[in-house]
Amino acid sequence: MEERIPKVYTYADYLGFPEDARVELIDGVIYDMSPAPSRKHQKIVVELTTVINNYLKVSKKPCEIYTAPFDVVLTKEGQDEKQATNVVQPDISIICDKRKLTDKGCVGVPEMIIEVVSESNFSHDYIRKLNLYTQFKVKEYWIVNPKNQTILVYRLKDNEDYLPPEAYTFSDKVKVGIFEDLIIDFAQIKEVL
Repeated sequence: MEERIPKVYTYADYLGFPEDARVELIDGVIYDMSPAPSRKHQKIVVELTTVINNYLKVSKKPCEIYTAPFDVVLTKEGQDEKQATNVVQPDISIICDKRKLTDKGCVGVPEMIIEVVSESNFSHDYIRKLNLYTQFKVKEYWIVNPKNQTILVYRLKDNEDYLPPEAYTFSDKVKVGIFEDLIIDFAQIKEVL
């Protein structure tokens, strides 16, 4: 009996998927995204985006912030984007190199990614995406868990590996490491949930 080799999907394949398909590619494997996020999940994304976007405007940083659905195509050195096998839709992406931005999203590594955990998909953010973002050297990765009201912050050390994660709660103020003077007060976010 002939053994079937599983197909490795690329960004070129991804672009051919139906427009309403809510999927991500990680190492060429298709992962269905969870059903529509909870109201609390959405509220956290809106609050974080508002705080960060206001900071970017006031400080005149050359960065842009985007929320899902927004394609982030992670390419390896010298790889044509159509051949990329990693396409994700982070809840929040901050991109400071505008050359990475296209009409369809971002081709390259954002400076910062925030994922708000969905109850139905814990391992996706805590394991699969953590490994992916480590591999592609995302400078800062936050995992925000609405159920446990915790935040894990991973910061890249010397452009190599992540330092051990810093753990916070929704009662804490958390400094955004990619900026020198942005601190997010999660107690204020907790008040509006």
